[in-house]
Amino acid sequence: MTASRLAHSSDPGVFARFVHSQAFGSVLLLAATAAALVLANSRWSGLYFDLLHTEVGVAWGSAIFSLSVHHWINDLLMVLFFFVVGLEIKRELVAGQLSTVKKAVVPVAAALGGMIAPALLYAWLNPSGDAAAGWGIPMATDIAFALGVLAIFGRRVPVGLKVFLTALAIADDLGAVLVIAVFYTHQIAWLGLTVAAVFLGAIAVCNRLRIRHPVVYVALALGVWAGVLASGIHATIAGVLVAMVVPVRSRIDRREFLELTEDRLARLRDADLTTASLIEDRWQLDAISDLRRVASDMRPPGLALEESLHPFVAFAILPVFAFFNAGVAFGGGLLDGLLHPVGLGVVLGLVLGKQIGVMVFTWLAVTLGRAERPEGVTWSQIYGGSCLAGIGFTMSMFVDQLAFVDPANVDRAKIGILWASLIAAAWGAAVLAARLPRPGPATR
Repeated sequence: MTASRLAHSSDPGVFARFVHSQAFGSVLLLAATAAALVLANSRWSGLYFDLLHTEVGVAWGSAIFSLSVHHWINDLLMVLFFFVVGLEIKRELVAGQLSTVKKAVVPVAAALGGMIAPALLYAWLNPSGDAAAGWGIPMATDIAFALGVLAIFGRRVPVGLKVFLTALAIADDLGAVLVIAVFYTHQIAWLGLTVAAVFLGAIAVCNRLRIRHPVVYVALALGVWAGVLASGIHATIAGVLVAMVVPVRSRIDRREFLELTEDRLARLRDADLTTASLIEDRWQLDAISDLRRVASDMRPPGLALEESLHPFVAFAILPVFAFFNAGVAFGGGLLDGLLHPVGLGVVLGLVLGKQIGVMVFTWLAVTLGRAERPEGVTWSQIYGGSCLAGIGFTMSMFVDQLAFVDPANVDRAKIGILWASLIAAAWGAAVLAARLPRPGPATR
């Protein structure tokens, strides 16, 4: 998953807290993946796969709406993941590492190279048939795992490298969202899309009117989801669309915030403020309510939502997604799927395509004078980061579910994703272990 903190901040403390939270999320993802693989290859495999395909829904008279457990997770629960991804993308576009051309050149170029090269490598091995549709699988980077690996090295990692890798992954996520919406949508029902647009417009109007009740927004967001689901575009795109209309700037300006807070604080200082007086003096209670309201208005809604949802997404939704999507019965063994062109294309795309594409496009952007290398980061460290970009777990698994008609190809790609993510993590960690500053008194 992509960064959900202020990725553009230069405060190492902010990054330390964020990276360590990502590291913990990565452990949960690994545990969920391991549990899925064990169950899928045990005597309880029948129960596991039966659970995946169990239909759950609602009935009203003769009308029934139901989806399998697997589809509820991928089509509804993952909407929250894509909502957070959308908030991160919008935040970076408005005020972060993608907000100006100068800032965006390096990560966008790196992300572009990191999408084109893997897709071409995969397409070279799988030029036709059902397998050809999997070209989007090796394009994605899982920032949770990538930053989780970086966390191993603690303060040895330059902040510039973390910013580079985070911004790269966010630009990469934007590309993945576009690929899912454009290339993995087979037919569009325009009525459903119109319904989604109406509900989306209603959310924008409610934001403009400063309506605060969360129930209103949840109801409207469900309308967007239903419209997108009916349109034929994958339902998770609804999460990104809703995120695009959530403000990422404060609702009030600095002057209004300071004037009101200074006025209320000054009057409260002059009053005989006690816990008892708050009950007896209505004005004092109103003044404190004003302070709470203005503080809430000053805090950007997008950032507040991003921070509040991050733990739930990282520590609940993504492990559940991994558990219900990573399970694959190996049958003849791990190498069978790996040596098939689908599995091999995924591995080569993520492991080699990512590092080649990221490095070449980053070098071109810097050499052509369009951008500068991240401050305090060497080329060898950027190479280590480009290797970690080959960890494509979450988004790659998601695209895998959309790409193929043949279930055997889905399983082959899963095996490829698992192998590729493991190799990329080990390769990147080895490069960084050799190229990051040695730990000393200041870095311990």
